[in-house]
Amino acid sequence: MRAVQLADIDIAARALLAVDANARAGVMNELLRRADIADRYRKKLRRPHAQFGTGTLMSAASRFDIAPRPSRISGEVLRAYAFVINTLCDQSA
Repeated sequence: MRAVQLADIDIAARALLAVDANARAGVMNELLRRADIADRYRKKLRRPHAQFGTGTLMSAASRFDIAPRPSRISGEVLRAYAFVINTLCDQSA
């Protein structure tokens, strides 16, 4: 997966907000899996993966339903952002 930017975290969290809280771990794992596949594909063939994008978390998440940008930062929104950030921290450890 390519280096993570703030926009990647935002879009990934909004993808998680679009699903039930119980499904978020599975969706996050799938986003990471797709971003990794796409990045490997991009490095090898020098073009984006047709289904999974360019190897960024944002590109992988954009193929999922995305919740609208929240008008306020509620607890649920914070939990979605925290889930993304904690998963990324765990993965990089």
